[in-house]
Amino acid sequence: MGRSSFQPGPAREIFIVDDDSSVCDALKLLLGVEGFGCRVFRDAESFLEALDHENPLCVVMDVQMPGYSGLEVLRILKARHFEAPVFMMSGRSDIAMAVEAMKTGAYDFIEKPFAAGMMIERIRAAVAAQTARDCGRVDGIPQFAEARLLTARERDVLSLIAKGASNKEAGRRLGISPRTIEVHRARIMDKLGAKNAADLMRIVLMNAGPKTRGQSAPEDMVAAD
Repeated sequence: MGRSSFQPGPAREIFIVDDDSSVCDALKLLLGVEGFGCRVFRDAESFLEALDHENPLCVVMDVQMPGYSGLEVLRILKARHFEAPVFMMSGRSDIAMAVEAMKTGAYDFIEKPFAAGMMIERIRAAVAAQTARDCGRVDGIPQFAEARLLTARERDVLSLIAKGASNKEAGRRLGISPRTIEVHRARIMDKLGAKNAADLMRIVLMNAGPKTRGQSAPEDMVAAD
């Protein structure tokens, strides 16, 4: 695996939150090879304390931990309006848990054991998207009031479907299933007050700048499959 050209600053590390030392060591090694700095936290309490004075690039966190669970931490982060992408990990294949995590603000849900290449690809994409947001470049999604209610993952999904990607194509590009795209799209529509797919596009286009308005029409909205 080649070294990434991405070089994060010393104050912007990836935070790994897991009480399993073998997983932490593997992730730290894997991400270090790619040029990312990492900090490891063995419990949620120390992680939350660190957030009082540090802003990570992203967070990779296990669901099952002593003290606060990963889902409880997600709720705390949501209340704090935490913006960095949060990847949740679990050794159990639990669809209900994955859906709950995404509803609570997780950027992605990854099952253990994970493939190294897949993990790196998703983290790179998340960090690149977050960096673009920090610089004011948000993939053509305008910064109107309701759009700020969307999570980082929901913004990624909206960006793709607004460009005409089908659920399958959006899922392939984001590394998630078409069904997960549907879940995100339903939540996006609810947050933005859209009655249907065409209404969602109208909301986006009405709040877009002149350059974005000419790109697509509501009837060109993403197909369901």
